[in-house]
Amino acid sequence: MFVWLETSALPDSAAFAIARDDDTTFGILHSRFHELWALRMETSLEDRPRYTPSTTFETFPFPEGLTPDIPARDYADDPRAVAIAAAAARLNELRENWLNPSDLIQRVPEVVPGYPDRILPVDDKAAAVLKTRTLTNLYNQRPAWLDQAHKALDQAVAEAYGWGEDWRAGMGEDEILARLFRLNQARAAAQG
Repeated sequence: MFVWLETSALPDSAAFAIARDDDTTFGILHSRFHELWALRMETSLEDRPRYTPSTTFETFPFPEGLTPDIPARDYADDPRAVAIAAAAARLNELRENWLNPSDLIQRVPEVVPGYPDRILPVDDKAAAVLKTRTLTNLYNQRPAWLDQAHKALDQAVAEAYGWGEDWRAGMGEDEILARLFRLNQARAAAQG
C-alpha cells in the first residue's frame, strides 16, 4: 500500500520511500499491475510478504514513456498520464476522506512553519472512531467505493500499457504477469 508522506517524514527500515511527487507514478504503483508484480517478485519476512525495492520497484516495467527515470513534468500532458493521475488523485481523496472525515477531525496549524497542519479528533468519541480508521482496516473491509476507485485506476493503467481492450475483456492475472515479464525482459535486453 502506498501513501503520500510529507518531506519531513523519515522512513525507517520497514518503510520504503519512493522519491516522486506525481499522481501518475502513485497511480501506477497502486495499480493491480504493480500489485501482481510485487506479490510475485517480493521476498518474505517469516511468513509475510515483504516489498523489496530491488526485486519489485526496480524490475517493474512501467508503461513506456511513464517510467521513473523521466521527470513527471516531461509527461504531464500525456493523456495516459493525465488519466492515471486523475484516477489516483480520486483514490487518494476518497481514502483520506474515510481516514479523516471532516465531522470527526479538526485541522490545527502547526506551530513550526513549513510543517503540515495537525489533524486532531474533535472529541473523545471521535478519537475512538479514528483509531479504527486505518488503511489496513479499510482494505480489509473493501467497500464498494474503494473497489470502484481501484477499478478506474486499473483501467487507466491498462490503457497506458495499450491493454485497455484486453483488460475490459477480463485479462487474467497470469496473462498480466506474462506481459509484464515480456516487457521486463525486452527492456533488460535493450539495456544490455
